[in-house]
Amino acid sequence: MANSWKEWERPLLDLEDGVLKLKHLAARELDPAKKAALEKRIEDFEERIRSFIEVKYSRLGPWEEVLLARAEPRPYTLDYINQILPDFRELDGDRRFGADHAIVAGPARFDGQPVMVVGHQKGRDIKERAYRNFAMAKPEGYRKAIRMFEMAERFRMPVITFVDTPAADPGVESESRGISEAIAASMLSMFELTVPVVSIIIGEGGSGGAIGIAIGNKVLMMEHAVYSVIPPEGCAAILWRDPGKKAQAAAALKLTSASALEFNLVDEVIKEPFGGAHRNAVEAGESIQAAISKYMGELQKMSPSELKEQRYQRFRALGIFETE
Repeated sequence: MANSWKEWERPLLDLEDGVLKLKHLAARELDPAKKAALEKRIEDFEERIRSFIEVKYSRLGPWEEVLLARAEPRPYTLDYINQILPDFRELDGDRRFGADHAIVAGPARFDGQPVMVVGHQKGRDIKERAYRNFAMAKPEGYRKAIRMFEMAERFRMPVITFVDTPAADPGVESESRGISEAIAASMLSMFELTVPVVSIIIGEGGSGGAIGIAIGNKVLMMEHAVYSVIPPEGCAAILWRDPGKKAQAAAALKLTSASALEFNLVDEVIKEPFGGAHRNAVEAGESIQAAISKYMGELQKMSPSELKEQRYQRFRALGIFETE
């Protein structure tokens, strides 16, 4: 069982490294015959790369989807903001306790229109991960989000949220400052909004930490993202007293985008570039932009009261099932 997305991509990385070396040799080769031979080898390597990606990424299991959702090179919230949301101005602080860098938020523009953006932000290296607390927001992070939602309501700005967190911060200090209440208050604040809200799960959608900013009129999910009430390791530790059964837990949790769509937890799965969003972040951003634009167009035709009621009914319907 793999413990990192790098384990199954290692052969692929070796092939890509081989292509780069061959291209370097071909660029310096003066003999036409030898140059043609090198170009033929490059074509063969590239075909093997395409075949590897097509076979592997069409057969990922639930646990492998978790590993891919956590992959360090995947685009994060700020990557998408910088690409598709110009004029972003980050606002910080909850005006009660302090600043929380696990959540980034502020006004921006989308298709020329002012919007409010809120999203979890992970880190690329050890220093940034500590600064962002691994995208595990504390109470002040959710209270900052509430401040942004209230501002969006006041200025009639549509809201866009990006979800990418393993969970909310589980520390004693967060518990003492009311993390559960802060998440619940953030959810309530989103339910009360009378402006369009689109939420996108771009990586990990973990537990209350995720749904705290995911109460959207439309909830979208990237193809290789996951959405779950608990991480597989935690589920395995609770159910089987064995964190090593994380793959079994991942399968039981039905946390993949396909399962989320099947159970109507999300409204659309956004197709990722060939081989995952980390292989072409620009294309992934363009796909997200197109999806947001489509749903914003639909939602802006609705009245404020209709937006609020539609959002409420959407979440009231979750979990309903019929038996014979």
